[in-house]
Amino acid sequence: MLIETLDTARDLGRLKEILGVMVRHGFGDTVRRLGLADKLERAGQVLNWSHAADLARIEPPVQIRLALEELGPTFVKFGQILAGRADLFGPEYITELEKLHSHVPTLPLAQLRPQLREDLGAEPEEVFAWFDTEPLAAASIAQVHRARLHDGTEVIVKIRRPGISDTIAADLRLLKRLAALAEAELPSLKPYQPQQLVREFARSLQRELDLASECRHAERIAANLQSLPWIVVPRVHWAHTRERINVQDFIAGTPGGALTDLTPEAGFDRTLLAQRGAHAVLKMIVQDGLFHADPHPGNVFYLPDNRIAFIDFGMVGRLSQRRRDELLQLLLGLVEQRPQAVADVLLDWTGSFQGTDLGQLETEIEAFVDQYHGIPLAQLSLGQMLADVTAILREHRLALPSDLALLIKAFISLEGMGRNLDPGFHMASEALPLLQQVVKARYQPHAVASRSWQTLRRAWAAMEQLPDDLSRLMRNARRGHLQVGIELAHLKRVGDQIDRSANRLAMALVIAALIIGSSIVMTVQGGPTLFGLPAFGFLGFSGAVVCGLWLVRAIWRSSHHRDDD
Repeated sequence: MLIETLDTARDLGRLKEILGVMVRHGFGDTVRRLGLADKLERAGQVLNWSHAADLARIEPPVQIRLALEELGPTFVKFGQILAGRADLFGPEYITELEKLHSHVPTLPLAQLRPQLREDLGAEPEEVFAWFDTEPLAAASIAQVHRARLHDGTEVIVKIRRPGISDTIAADLRLLKRLAALAEAELPSLKPYQPQQLVREFARSLQRELDLASECRHAERIAANLQSLPWIVVPRVHWAHTRERINVQDFIAGTPGGALTDLTPEAGFDRTLLAQRGAHAVLKMIVQDGLFHADPHPGNVFYLPDNRIAFIDFGMVGRLSQRRRDELLQLLLGLVEQRPQAVADVLLDWTGSFQGTDLGQLETEIEAFVDQYHGIPLAQLSLGQMLADVTAILREHRLALPSDLALLIKAFISLEGMGRNLDPGFHMASEALPLLQQVVKARYQPHAVASRSWQTLRRAWAAMEQLPDDLSRLMRNARRGHLQVGIELAHLKRVGDQIDRSANRLAMALVIAALIIGSSIVMTVQGGPTLFGLPAFGFLGFSGAVVCGLWLVRAIWRSSHHRDDD
């Protein structure tokens, strides 16, 4: 159980804090159904329920956002990840989760100095020709200061907050256990895959904590985009970069959100900027398989000569070659209005169809794609089409793999930025030439020959291994060591129910024995009395009443929980 396996007293205190926030924001019933309130009370921790209904009139999506913000950096980051899961949550939830911001105050340089001295090997004023003691920006994981190298290069110094790693590790431990408990006790949450979501979040957050990893991502993407001279990625200064600190070139340009400054008088062509940004992100996704997963206006700067700079590569998406091939099939199916191709890819992606009407799902996807038949390419909104497709999957309680959910979020963000720059921007028009180019390249003779050779090598390796595998199988069978693994869904839950039933049956037998024994004692003359009755008979009947009340309460609670589920 969750309470019994907590690592430290601090975890128990943090759990009480998390559950207290849930109660305050209208999720007290969920806490009760998880059984955590009673367990905390037995552990000496009592929740305050007096303000449980204070926010009852606030919509659930807003309550969730407020609760995540109150819980701090780890949960804010978790909410930001969930904002990209349009396949799991409706638009009202996504809209609220996208508003999540860490309200984190800046740290004075005095608190950062010991860590900076350890990572840089000297005081920052010695390492840099100039170091600004006032932060340029602050976030939940790190804060940024401006500086200047001795060769005159303007840079930014990104510094991880001291102690943030331990705080996040403790919160992740609790999140993993809460997710396991929620998946076991609340079947309605199972389609949302709580444990899988938390595992993916933990991996993403661990990568984001490594500031050197962000720089490695930046360099890889910069190398992939060398053929696009109008794209700028800040240069990394590895001599000063570590896990807890990184140093990159300072980008002086127009922030992505300052659209009113992008005027022809200032030398900007907004139509060209939209086209170049789309081309760069599409290349990252379709050709390179490594892309900036959060291309919102805060991570984009516009530079003279209509160049575009991307910053902050802490969150990147990766697509295998197989995924890219499937993505090509999906996007071409959407753009060229081929519904069966779209349906085939989506059904492969979602994987599990338990309880899903496949015929109905295919019919809805085909009807959705067919509604765009005959519409000019320039009028298609690729981002909206992807959002509508994920809405269909969500209605059928099907979830996309995490890498694809991240990809769709990037597509939708990109199209939104393009439309803000140029109302006449159409992602489909920009995407089709690149998609067709990639498809042609894939079926060039040398590409086909290379794939065929790889397939042949894998087949030959499997054939070479086959005799050894068969020999090992037969040997184990002769020795009686052949094992067959069978996984039964909900087997643990059934076992728990049998165990509880056995306990209640044993208690019922004890009650029956007490009643019969006490009845016999009542007929025996002499001995001590209590209230004019034989004492042992009276005590036996009292014990039977208490045990009977406990048994009735346990049965009632069990039935109540089943009704809730």
